[in-house]
Formats: sequence, C-alpha cells, structure tokens
Amino acid sequence: DNTEADAEEKSGFAFWNFIKKPLSLFADDETNEGETLAEGKKESYVEKNERLANEGNVEAQMNLGYMYLYGVNGVETDYEKAFKYYTMAADQKDAVALNNLGSLYFSGIGTKKSPKKALALFEKAAELGNDDAAVNLAFIYLTGGTKDMARNHKAMKLFQKAATKGNKIARFMLGYAYYRGFVVPQDYAEAFKLVRSVAVDDARLDEAQVVLADMYISGYGTVQNYQKAISALKGAVAQGNTEAFMILAKVYTDARISMPNKLMAHALYNIAASQNIPQAEEKRDEIGKKMQLQELVQAQEMAQQYQAAPSELTTYVRQTFGTSIRHYIDNNMVKQNAENQ
Repeated sequence: DNTEADAEEKSGFAFWNFIKKPLSLFADDETNEGETLAEGKKESYVEKNERLANEGNVEAQMNLGYMYLYGVNGVETDYEKAFKYYTMAADQKDAVALNNLGSLYFSGIGTKKSPKKALALFEKAAELGNDDAAVNLAFIYLTGGTKDMARNHKAMKLFQKAATKGNKIARFMLGYAYYRGFVVPQDYAEAFKLVRSVAVDDARLDEAQVVLADMYISGYGTVQNYQKAISALKGAVAQGNTEAFMILAKVYTDARISMPNKLMAHALYNIAASQNIPQAEEKRDEIGKKMQLQELVQAQEMAQQYQAAPSELTTYVRQTFGTSIRHYIDNNMVKQNAENQ
C-alpha cells in the first residue's frame, strides 16, 4: 500500500499550521503564572508545566507542545521540544496528541518527515474519535487517485464519521460528494443541507458559498433563488475567492439573473486580473471599452479599495489543505471517467 507515498508526493498538506490551542492555555493566558512550591521557591509558568509534564500530566504536555510549536507564553519556538512533548502525550493515547504528532511527522517538524508514521497516528486518533484526524486521514486517502478505489470509500466513511460530530470541513466534503455523486449516490437535497450549513453563520467557508450559489441558480436541492445565489457569491468574493470574482462578474455582465452592473463587473475582473486569473484581464478591458471615463475611474477605485477578509474556517482550509478542497473529489472523478471509457 503506497498511500503515504502518494500523499507525500501529491498533497502539499500543512496539517501542523493549525494545530489547535489547548483550552487550558486560553484560561492560563489570563494569569500566565506559576506556583509557589512547598519549599518557598517560586516557579515560572513554563517550569510549572514542565514539572507537571514530567509527572505525566497530559494537559501540561499538550500546553508545552503548543507553546514550543508556536513560540507563545514566553517561550521561543523549538520544534524538537514541541515534538518531544506531543510524543509524551501521544504515548498516553491522547487522541488530540496523536493527531498533532501525526501532523508533525507528516510535515517533518521537529523530526524526520515520515508520512507512513503520520498515517498510522492519524488512524489511531481517528479510531479514538478525533474528527480532525479523521479529516486529515480522509484527505490523504483521496490523494491516492483511482489506483485503489477502496481509498475513496475509506475517505468518505471518515468524512461521514467526522460530519456526524459537526466537523465543518467534513460536512462540506460530504455535501459536495452528494452534489457530484462521488462514492455516495447523488442527492441534491442532502448536498444542499450540508453545504449550506458550512456556507452561512460563523463558518462561511468560501468554497461552500460558491457551491451554494450554483445550487440556488440551478434549483438543485432547493427552489431557485437568484437573490440568495448572488448573496452567497458576494460572501465568497468578500473572502477573496477568485472563482467567485469571475462568476459574479459574469452574472453582472450577462444580466441573466441580475440587473447589469458594469461598475461591479469591471471591478471584479480588475481584482481577478491582478491575481493573474485567466481571461480576467481580457474581460476587464472588454467591459472598459463600453464605459465612460468617469465610470471607469470609479470602477478602478472600487477595485483599489478591495481587501479580502477570509473567515477563520476559510483561512484554516487554505493554509492546511490548499485553495480548493473540491478538487480532491473532482480530480478523482475525472480519473474514474477516463478509466471507464
């Protein structure tokens, strides 16, 4: 089984970028104090955690792992120490520590890179109920392509397991699988429910907003609603989703589901062109030829003032799995179709 080799070669994952801060550190941030020992000696906050960690306290081990990984709470970044303390916690079968240690092995942080060891640790953590590990493992399986279709089925089972626990990334990937009919039967109603749950409220995953917009435009799993489609696209644009720039600009140009808006279309294509999106510059200039100078200057100023504000979830996904997580499913479907022809 070359799953780990495939993952290392194809993924570019950076699981460790968003290892979560232990809840105990949020509380300790308020005081960041140590304790006075029986003999009257005052120990620092770091010394307190080191003492407790060496006594086998998992919470302290997790605290130190995070502190040394990111250089917070008065310590300098030290990947080897981070690896040491996450190993200590993982040895006690703490599910979060197992996932975090797997992330370090996968990226070679504080230790020699070993996707094989990472895979084993993610599997252990997922078995113990850690939904982050289940998601990490699922993405690794999806990189295997169609050499072993069982990997894709394993990935979807992991997403299903994590989704039932409320994991937002798993909910989107499962929803998109229903949308495309990947491994699971195509089910637009189920897709709409799952995708929408990750596109709105505090989640606001940009890719979910793009897919949701398409479902509203096409009436997949819901009634057609052009207004809600445009709102979803605007949400993705606000987060810097380049695909949404192009789609919404076309909406304003075609005037099929919206009133025409040359100013917005030009501004959107202008922003996209600055990011080297194919055809954006050509489309921007084409619209510009039909605008008065005053309109053109106004549209350019709108583009100049634009600043992307991605949600926390969108930022996490981009830095951990890449700018598009749909392509893990899309690429597999392309390969399947090619092999079936």
